[in-house]
Amino acid sequence: MTETPNFDLNAFLPYRLNAAAARISRAFAERYREEFGISIPEWRVLAHLHQSGDVSVRDIEARADMEKSKVSRAASRLEAGGYITKAVNDSDRRLVSLRLTEDGRALVARVLPVAMTFQQEMLDRLGDAASGLDQGLSVLLDNGK
Repeated sequence: MTETPNFDLNAFLPYRLNAAAARISRAFAERYREEFGISIPEWRVLAHLHQSGDVSVRDIEARADMEKSKVSRAASRLEAGGYITKAVNDSDRRLVSLRLTEDGRALVARVLPVAMTFQQEMLDRLGDAASGLDQGLSVLLDNGK
């Protein structure tokens, strides 16, 4: 009979990273949902469009590690709100390009200070551990290199 290795879920790195990310994401979401009425997927779409300019749903899906359906639904809600426009790619009709509207850029300009304040609060909370966490995340997010 094979002995089961000693396993502590609370010490398992993937579990801890996921739990920390979920808690932080929810805490940040509470702030912008109350003030701006947007969801986590909507925030991610807006942030990616602000960072990268016109991008496809597929690009956001890959960069934000979000399911295509979530990106598409968020984009549809943002389009209905007048924050983004959608355009079908002429060379590949399956690709939809997203672009911030003037209202979308104004919304992002209002949300970014909230995001930066939230980030600073997290960095302050981490204190001296912040630089080590940043380095570790950079290694983990470096696409396995």
